[in-house]
Amino acid sequence: MVGMGFLPAGVSVLHGGTGQEILEVELVELTIDKLQEGYKEGNFSIVDIVQAYLDRIEKIDKSGPSLNSIIELNPDALEIAKGLDKSYAKKNLGAMHGVPVLLKDNIDTHDKMQCTAGSKALLGSMPLEDSWVAQKLRAAGAIILGKTNLSDWANFRSDLSSSGWSGVGGQTKNPYRLDRNPCGSSAGSGAAVSASLCMVAIGAEANGSSVCPSQANGVVGIKPTVGLVGRSGIVPISVTQDTAGPMARTVADAVHCLSVLTGVDPKDEKTNDSADKVVDYVQSLNKDGLKGKKIARYMKSSNFHPDVDVLMEKAIATMKKEGAEIVELEKINLQSISKESFDVLLFEFKDGLNKYFSSLGPNAKIKSLKELIAFNAKDETESMFDQKTLKLAEAKGSLESEEYQEALRQMLLHSRGLGIDRVMEDLGLDAIIAPTGSPAWKTDLTNGDHYLGGSSSPAARAGYPNITVPMGFVDELPVGISIFGQAWTEAKLIEIAYAFEQASMARQAPNYLEH
Repeated sequence: MVGMGFLPAGVSVLHGGTGQEILEVELVELTIDKLQEGYKEGNFSIVDIVQAYLDRIEKIDKSGPSLNSIIELNPDALEIAKGLDKSYAKKNLGAMHGVPVLLKDNIDTHDKMQCTAGSKALLGSMPLEDSWVAQKLRAAGAIILGKTNLSDWANFRSDLSSSGWSGVGGQTKNPYRLDRNPCGSSAGSGAAVSASLCMVAIGAEANGSSVCPSQANGVVGIKPTVGLVGRSGIVPISVTQDTAGPMARTVADAVHCLSVLTGVDPKDEKTNDSADKVVDYVQSLNKDGLKGKKIARYMKSSNFHPDVDVLMEKAIATMKKEGAEIVELEKINLQSISKESFDVLLFEFKDGLNKYFSSLGPNAKIKSLKELIAFNAKDETESMFDQKTLKLAEAKGSLESEEYQEALRQMLLHSRGLGIDRVMEDLGLDAIIAPTGSPAWKTDLTNGDHYLGGSSSPAARAGYPNITVPMGFVDELPVGISIFGQAWTEAKLIEIAYAFEQASMARQAPNYLEH
């Protein structure tokens, strides 16, 4: 394995308006707390930091290793930073004041950036308003640096797709080994935050699309309970399973971001359920958070890679040492609901996507899933992968159909009441743990992805929370551990995740190996 020796050791040189060097800031592994401490002490301005990130993006994402994790940069980022510096001087601060963030490019922003979902069908699409996520980040003082690459249509297009490839952005690379896949669909968000191209990134998931790229890129990912974070202004797959969530290098940074994304979104009725459920998640950053916790290891998600199993045993030993009781759990679901879950996704994708197209106004060039399929068929540059999944969704009926209603009923019954809720209540559990997935596979644009195993489905189908944290490496490729549980238990899961992270400190910055 050969390292890419031309990269700097994480030091970015900032330049003033006249071009002279004014200071150096180490961006690699910088945390929100350290960043805001630097602002407070006057070590650097928000403009300095934004310029440093833009320089680093040019050096690592666009040239150098060419991670290809970012589709578009915000042309107003420096002007926004100037305004935030003025606000800082007046002590008018939000919780994420001066924090540079990247958004997955299926999350709307009402500015000079497009929202493409990675598809050339949406090139030039300018959303008419900010998504809930963008609104909340801006209100908290964050700077939206740009939009990250993703799997085309959030990986809901083809059986043979390559995670992290899109018609607009091409293929994103894994920063640990450049020939390896970053997983998806939030591939660019995972790669960018791992490479310290931003402080925090936002991903979105229906099933695995945040936790898988988080683990493959060696970062923390939080998939909240569906309804904790508003989904308005996000290109949808499933109204039942979709949720946005933070991806960061530390649990603390992810939690700081999560805390500003919550609230009742008037355009997302599922957030009504969260009105009395939100707590101060920062208070859950407790190093003793594993003490007295009863946790089950989900055995069905074992034995897909021997080295992952070794890491899992080490993680369990760490948890026991920190005061947790660990038991084994053979299965969660009493019967398979894979077919029902896929049918729900197909029905809801068609319905949700058609509604999203309508939100773009009368000038939108694509107005329905049917028109999207026709566009793809005519555009040869969109033909790297087929559109089998899109066609299956178009063939489905409305959400009023008996087929959809029964599939949804069965999925929720067996994932919730007869699934996670049943086993956790019967065993008196605080959480369930499992390996998040396998080490990253080699990117293959001919045959598509090569998953060996994973554990995202139980929590995803139930709409329940899931947190992945780095737990170690296999051949210099990161592997994560997932910690999931019942609805609205983010505070408890954060306690466990933070305590494990602090006891293990498994994350290491990537080295951009060529092979």
